[in-house]
Amino acid sequence: MNIGEIARRAGVSRSTVSYALSGKRPVAEATAKRINDVISELGYRPNASARALAEGRTRTLGLVIPPAGTRLTGVQLGFVAGVVEAAAAHDLDVLLSPSGGWHYRSFERIVTGRRVDGVILMEILLDDPRVATLEESGLPFVTIGHVEHPGASWWVDVDYAALIKRCVHHLADLGHEEVVLVNRSAELVASGYGPAARSTAGFLEAAEQRGVRGHVVTCADEPGAGYACFEEIRADYPDVTGLVTINEAALPGLQRALHHAGLEVPRDFSITGVIADHLAEDFHPPLTAADVPAADMARLALELLVEQIANPGATPRHALLVPPVTLRSSTGARRR
Repeated sequence: MNIGEIARRAGVSRSTVSYALSGKRPVAEATAKRINDVISELGYRPNASARALAEGRTRTLGLVIPPAGTRLTGVQLGFVAGVVEAAAAHDLDVLLSPSGGWHYRSFERIVTGRRVDGVILMEILLDDPRVATLEESGLPFVTIGHVEHPGASWWVDVDYAALIKRCVHHLADLGHEEVVLVNRSAELVASGYGPAARSTAGFLEAAEQRGVRGHVVTCADEPGAGYACFEEIRADYPDVTGLVTINEAALPGLQRALHHAGLEVPRDFSITGVIADHLAEDFHPPLTAADVPAADMARLALELLVEQIANPGATPRHALLVPPVTLRSSTGARRR
């Protein structure tokens, strides 16, 4: 059954039925009742495409994720799950689209095809061409992370620089005199990945403030790389007794390397960082860390996007979160 049949039975034009369904123009009360009676009689339910056309909305949001084939980290999975859950609360669908490398055409289709009402963009570079593309398109969007000069954009992020500083100060307070930052992969760091750049800046600034010898190393996002990275740290910087990281994917490898080296945490070596809370709890012993509130960030991003779609002229807003460093069992006083 379609709008044409409803119009014929109600004795009105197709456009009148469309106006009655969409509410775009007023329809006489008697006419609206006649149309609704026919709809009830026929059991008509407009399909999603027709509804979207009538409302000028798709009721679908795009979530742009890292390239397909890339293993998502715990924090990234938390973002995805959080956005989907928050969208469901608003009766919205989520269309996942990979970006980066060969997947850029998928991102372009999301933007130019108007298949979604707005976009949430993850994993932001300091100078991110995807952000520039979205700004030019006029499509509402919110980023999880932010570019170096966000201007009048909508975004949600964690203050990596401030949190890494807290981790360094915590180790310094415990007497550690030489520490290392295990960052993300060399490729990601070279691309200008926001959290990696801000973590490095915060780490070096705090180390200088406390008179601590600080070293920064890159590490691929996988357990095997974490193992190899720790062995290199022990070879190059044998006096390091404390480690800070934002590379949660490398944590299992770091843990194995510590065990293989015969180092007990935290008696012989302390480790901390900015990590998803469930991964921090799974570390042995549980990891002292600033827990990334992935679910809260995803919910905030979704709420900001819904607000932006509903109020196109609204003043841009953002949220920079600074969660506390949760003291668990992986950090302790440096052994003399």
